[in-house]
Amino acid sequence: MNKRHLSPYELGKLGEDYALGYLQNKKFRILEKSFRFYRGEIDIIAFDIDTLVFVEVKTRHLSDRITPEEAITPKKQQQIRRIAHAYVSIKNLEDQKCRFDVLALRYDDIQGFHATHYTDAF
Repeated sequence: MNKRHLSPYELGKLGEDYALGYLQNKKFRILEKSFRFYRGEIDIIAFDIDTLVFVEVKTRHLSDRITPEEAITPKKQQQIRRIAHAYVSIKNLEDQKCRFDVLALRYDDIQGFHATHYTDAF
């Protein structure tokens, strides 16, 4: 695919689809995708064995100036924590061990996606 034909939204959606497959290959059990609460969203919620994992997926084209990691600001982390807290409360999972992962994806028109998975990122 050529970047000129992909909007940031389309690239993000492709990245989230890639991330689902990536996590499933790592034996994560997917519970939710695009979980929305109030004014925010958690991209993927899954179990990694016995740990509830809230996964933020950030996708950037290789030519972008900002990396996926740089896009996850302290404010974004705080928003994800608030939504995760709501999810845990809604689903009655207060005693569940949890963590926050980041899946940083770089997209290249020739080679496709390259993933860097940060476990317990924040």
